Amino acid sequence: MNDTPLALGEARTETLEHGLALILESWRGFDRARSYQPPIAEHIRTLLDQGLPQSGIGPHAALDEVSEILDESLAHSRPRFFGYVGSSGLELGVLADALAGSHDINLAASAAAADLVERQTLRWVGDLVGYPAAWGTFTSGGMLSNLTALTAARERAQPGCRIDGCDGRGVVYASVEAHSSVERAVEVLGLGRRALRPIEIDAARRMRPDALAAAIDRDIAEGLRPVAVVATAGTTLTGAVDPIRAVAEVCAAHGVWLHVDGAYGLPAAATASARHLFDGLELADSAALDGHKWLFVPKACGVLLVRNRADLEAAFSHDAPYIPEIEFGEHPVEWTLEYSRPFRALKLWLALRAHGAEAFREAIEHDLELARLVADLVRSADDLELLTEPALSIVPFRHVPSRGDPDAHNRRLVGALQRDGRVYVTGAVVDGRWCLRPCIVNYRTSADDARALVDVVREVGRRIESEE
Repeated sequence: MNDTPLALGEARTETLEHGLALILESWRGFDRARSYQPPIAEHIRTLLDQGLPQSGIGPHAALDEVSEILDESLAHSRPRFFGYVGSSGLELGVLADALAGSHDINLAASAAAADLVERQTLRWVGDLVGYPAAWGTFTSGGMLSNLTALTAARERAQPGCRIDGCDGRGVVYASVEAHSSVERAVEVLGLGRRALRPIEIDAARRMRPDALAAAIDRDIAEGLRPVAVVATAGTTLTGAVDPIRAVAEVCAAHGVWLHVDGAYGLPAAATASARHLFDGLELADSAALDGHKWLFVPKACGVLLVRNRADLEAAFSHDAPYIPEIEFGEHPVEWTLEYSRPFRALKLWLALRAHGAEAFREAIEHDLELARLVADLVRSADDLELLTEPALSIVPFRHVPSRGDPDAHNRRLVGALQRDGRVYVTGAVVDGRWCLRPCIVNYRTSADDARALVDVVREVGRRIESEE
């Protein structure tokens, strides 16, 4: 029997070279749009229905299967992927993940130089978006970042609740179009979904500070305890940015924690054209963004920034007998929910170190310009309707049929476009109206891709209208 059955041995060099060749082939494919999304091949379906293999087929053959599976999956890195809020698989981020995975560093216990990289990257991100980050942590994404921030806010509002439990009086405030992760967070924290106060929005789809202040006053009068306000910096539905300064003034007047959920939109604060939308960001107690969205690196790379390190330590520090000493520095688990935490910061550190902040600003600005281009093209077409002006890079619009129900037509159009495969768009409902919701957060996407989006929507829309 082989003493090291999982070792590649003499095949290691050839296997790594083959894997790198497949990665390079993928990257070359992402440089340009392809004409359709290939269906899942029947032999791949058969393969993925099989039970546990008792004997392997070898690394080369298995890598080839992986390559085909990935090619038949939805790749957010492609320049005409306009669905959701995708990442674009920055090449250096992929390489950083490979190196970090090889070293398998755990950012829970002290990790020596890796700890310093994480802290430096947090400072860099804060500098990039204009937030005075004193501390923070890397997470799996917006859900965990929001949960972490609200955990700290709960402990500040109700000191000792992590030990004694919640007293049933805590409430959280967010706009009616805040991300569902806020709702999940209040559930997980034991506050309960009914403790989340949905605040009305204005004509620009931003939280109304006057409505927020009135809601807080009502709750305080009823003996409830405001825990936090979540301002959204780029809603997932339309990209709207809440008026952060005005919201911060309400929070300051009531002594309430302000968290800015900028998972999607906050990187745009680094640009000249959108910076004004984030006025007052520096007043927040915490802010979150996802590097794997508009900073282009692969998943997962959530970033939570806080003004006060002590707030995180108050919420998460523990005395554990299995980490009694700190030889190299500090244990990051003292300010995060996670114990097994990969070296997520490295991909963003490497990308910023290699490309520089200005390259990121230019790439984000380019996406903002493309969103404005799509909006202009929609406005100029007599069979398209723009539902909201793009605040950032989300452009909700719909095809207007000459007859019949436009909602049913656009619901059908979403599926038809995804089957067509030349562009990938997801649907949404804005003010009760079905529409397409393209989001541009890819540095590979070009003006030609933006024009193709509109052209394909009109072509497929007319085609299915003729069939209705």
